[in-house]
Amino acid sequence: MSTLGFIEYEKASPEVRAVYDDIMATRKTDKVTNFWKALAHDPVRLKRTWEDTKQIMGAGALDPMVKELIYVAVSVTNQCDYCIAAHTVSARKKGMTDQIFKELMSVIGLANENNRLVAGYQVEIDEQYKAEG
Repeated sequence: MSTLGFIEYEKASPEVRAVYDDIMATRKTDKVTNFWKALAHDPVRLKRTWEDTKQIMGAGALDPMVKELIYVAVSVTNQCDYCIAAHTVSARKKGMTDQIFKELMSVIGLANENNRLVAGYQVEIDEQYKAEG
């Protein structure tokens, strides 16, 4: 259960309902997911987070599926079960196959393992990487 519970549409303030309506219209759905209902306890944060999400996850230089794959990778690394579930579904809707998912998990595992090794060994950055960065 969410720390503060969920604010359902029927009990939401007009400003929260406006955000909920935008979420449903943008996503072409008749549901608001639990993440947004939990954030609704702070209407200012709810609106800001939704606006950021629309802007960042919307059309841009990165392919929409790539954005979802990045989100899944960060969520796996941060161990956010909710975000892993939500963005895996979104990635699948944008074309992620089982093969892509398995390869993504391999890359995430390799990156996390190597990151810990670099940190543990305190490996200094090579000059060639500094120059090209």
